[in-house]
Amino acid sequence: MDVSFQLTTPTSRFGRDEKIAMALIGVGILGLIVALFGAGSTFPVASFWVSIGGLSLGGALYIRTYLKRPAGIDNDGIMFSSATARGMLGWIFGIVFTGFYVLLYWAPSNLEHLIRMTDPLSWMMRGQPADRWFLYGFLYTLAVLVMGARMIVKYRHNRYQILRTISVMFFQLGFAFIIPYLLVLFNQPEFYFHYFWPLKYDYLWPGGVDWLSGAGQVGLFMIVFGAVMFFLATPILTYFFGKRWYCSWVCGCGGLAETAGDPFRHLSDKSLKAWKIERWMVHSVLVFVVLTTVVLWINSATEGAVLGSLSTPFSKAYGFYIGLVFAGVVGVGFYPIMGSRVWCRFGCPMAATLGLLQKFYSRFRITTNGGQCISCGNCSTYCEMGIDVRWYAQRGQNIIRASCVGCGVCAAVCPRGVLKLENGPREGRYNGPILIHHDTVSVQLDDAWKASRPLMPPAQEDIPVLTDADWAQMSGNGQGVVTSST
Repeated sequence: MDVSFQLTTPTSRFGRDEKIAMALIGVGILGLIVALFGAGSTFPVASFWVSIGGLSLGGALYIRTYLKRPAGIDNDGIMFSSATARGMLGWIFGIVFTGFYVLLYWAPSNLEHLIRMTDPLSWMMRGQPADRWFLYGFLYTLAVLVMGARMIVKYRHNRYQILRTISVMFFQLGFAFIIPYLLVLFNQPEFYFHYFWPLKYDYLWPGGVDWLSGAGQVGLFMIVFGAVMFFLATPILTYFFGKRWYCSWVCGCGGLAETAGDPFRHLSDKSLKAWKIERWMVHSVLVFVVLTTVVLWINSATEGAVLGSLSTPFSKAYGFYIGLVFAGVVGVGFYPIMGSRVWCRFGCPMAATLGLLQKFYSRFRITTNGGQCISCGNCSTYCEMGIDVRWYAQRGQNIIRASCVGCGVCAAVCPRGVLKLENGPREGRYNGPILIHHDTVSVQLDDAWKASRPLMPPAQEDIPVLTDADWAQMSGNGQGVVTSST
């Protein structure tokens, strides 16, 4: 047996398959660069297959290497990697992502040759040459599909993660890419059925309604569909399942964050200061879009008596600062620096709406078994929304946060099975910490529960004690309650 006593690794940590995969990815990146500088217009088909083929095949081969490892979440080295720990590669990735969005929004002429590379696909799907938004939609979908495959393989032992990843891949490919462009092919409005107000704000603005209504019956159906989805379906689905039904299963923004953003989820700020900023910012954006919508409709109904000709610049201001700068440049460009849910945490008005419903009007919660918690901190570390999950787990307290998207990764990385995503009765959903004393166990629950229970001594008067009847009932239900006294 060949044994080495070197302190350093004598050979590369990458195997043959990893090296081939990275070589193919390198060929794909080189193909994109060459296409960007002219080959995309001159040789669109060849440029497309070399660049996209290299990236896809390389990604698939690298993902295949996960199958060689035992099933289970492997995050070894993620805190020391230059790409995922805000190192040099991380900053390079951030600059590249941000730079791409800057060019896409404000200097698309610099991407002209890259856009022309996707002309053959655009002609096939929608019967017209590609534009910058087709290129963006294609690359966005490709990222979700390739990195979604990585998610499925990485979390192959976890049924919940597999199902929700398949869901976001399905909605991105079908509802955000194929269906909108098929509608264009048949001379219908380019409509995204999985986006609705206030996230897709202009769908219920006067200009958007006029645009859709001009398409006849199909456009009218789209208007009604968007209104029903927000005003009726959203409250009902959030009541039963929390905001996860949308943020982690349907939304394209969440889909990219959960797939391409997964390597960066641990970079979210868990501090109390970040939580305060988050609450102020995300709800301010919600107020902004609501007021904008109301003012635009009043201005439209009064034929310009409120804002006059300022209505267009007013709506464009929201679209620029929130829709472009916040959601695109910052929301995705800052993945390697601030984590994968920057937009969802701090700016998404849909997330704010769903969060309020989840907080006050939902059956969803993450229950905790504090007695099993070993305070390893995995749950807090990998919470992409910046929630200090461990703080709740240590206290045995249910997690009901407006920001929680129900991704379930906190439960997946827990080595002790402390956390569980549940939909249950709203009564007793909020509970305080479970405290273990020298001879009693006490728990703080909601007001309805506390009303029929005796209180502890004045120093702890807000924490009711479990009575003998409670112990008898719990023991009779087979919950294995054990008490001890000194």
